[in-house]
Amino acid sequence: MDEEKVEKTEQTDDKSEKKEAKAQKSETKKLTAEIESLKEENKKLSGELESEKDKYLRMLAEYDNFRRRTKADRENIYADAYGEALGELLPIIDNIERAINFADSASFADGMKAIVGQVASAMEKLGVETFGNVGETFDPMLHNAVMHVDDENLGENVIADVFQKGYKKGDRIIRHAMVKVAN
Repeated sequence: MDEEKVEKTEQTDDKSEKKEAKAQKSETKKLTAEIESLKEENKKLSGELESEKDKYLRMLAEYDNFRRRTKADRENIYADAYGEALGELLPIIDNIERAINFADSASFADGMKAIVGQVASAMEKLGVETFGNVGETFDPMLHNAVMHVDDENLGENVIADVFQKGYKKGDRIIRHAMVKVAN
């Protein structure tokens, strides 16, 4: 009987070991499949990471190029505007030099009036407006009052005389008008 028990116990142990071995094989297969799945996912994510790194580096290079182009454009715009302004003024300088050569002539005043007209035309082309005329209302934001005069013919805060015209481009004041104001 003891031998039967030992034999049954051995058979039960063999069955348990076989079950355990089967369970371990099954668990090993599951873990191996999971490892393979994770390796594939890791490979996929690594590829996506490399793709995103490449996109980032390209965008960074594009931004750097944009910044350099913008800087160059700003520098060129200033030079172009400066050249255009000087181009408008150079013929005026030439005419002033010619007028000086004929200072004794009777047509000197006519020549100077023509030059003043040419200056006004050049300023208009550049978008520069003049202000500060006699009879306008005094505005401390536009005019610089250097004298006051009591004049009953003019109203209060009216420009009586202009010593220097004011100039502006859009809302930007280039030079304030220097004026005499009536009290």
